[in-house]
Amino acid sequence: MDLPCAERDAALSRAFEFLGRRWNAAVLGKLANGPAGFRELSRAIDGISDSVLSNRLSSLAVAGLIVRTVEEGPPVTVSYALTPAGHALTPALNQIAIWADEHLAD
Repeated sequence: MDLPCAERDAALSRAFEFLGRRWNAAVLGKLANGPAGFRELSRAIDGISDSVLSNRLSSLAVAGLIVRTVEEGPPVTVSYALTPAGHALTPALNQIAIWADEHLAD
């Protein structure tokens, strides 16, 4: 389904405003490989601080793109995974990455 031009522009603006926040796409990209814990994500995303990662995980959960699961222990473990909406975004993120690799300088 194609959106009328004005609706498409508004939707793209919302999407890129959210996804363009530093680290959001990186977190989604890492979770595309499967669920991960906080430490695992922190180690996998070079340069992200723990406080920023915590903030991004919270905002992605509020947006409905990831889910936080707590498994009672001992030890208690917390993992993050993509929701169906997050999984639906993965092909678009992959296509953007391919486009950037082909058309944008490093």
